[in-house]
Amino acid sequence: MIRIGRTMTSNMLMGALATEFKTVTAMIKIYCKDHHQSEGLCDECQALMEYAEVRLDRCPYGENKPTCNKCPIHCYKKAQKEQMRLVMRYAGPRMLLVHPILAVRHLLHEKKAVPEKPAPESSNRHKRLASKSSPLSGS
Repeated sequence: MIRIGRTMTSNMLMGALATEFKTVTAMIKIYCKDHHQSEGLCDECQALMEYAEVRLDRCPYGENKPTCNKCPIHCYKKAQKEQMRLVMRYAGPRMLLVHPILAVRHLLHEKKAVPEKPAPESSNRHKRLASKSSPLSGS
């Protein structure tokens, strides 16, 4: 995860997953600011954000992932799932004021049908690791 200006971006997620991470990060920041009154993210919220990044990276649906509440694969551990539920319940409505484009994008994405069960090795992590291990062409 890297910081660019005031925004956290992932150095391992691409495309739709990077946008999803940006949305989750914005929600966690809203929640943490209002509940923990800390400068930046508190340790608990930072850990949740890092956990979310890893879960997105390893999502079997890869770039075709549905929103988490519609997903038939529940990949979060119980404690983190409850913590994220609280964050989303609080920050979701506030996202329309703070990050309207991300909020509307998320709401539209939520309306999409859940894709069929993903093929094996569809996760972002698998593709990322496969591209690192493949030899460069022309070398």
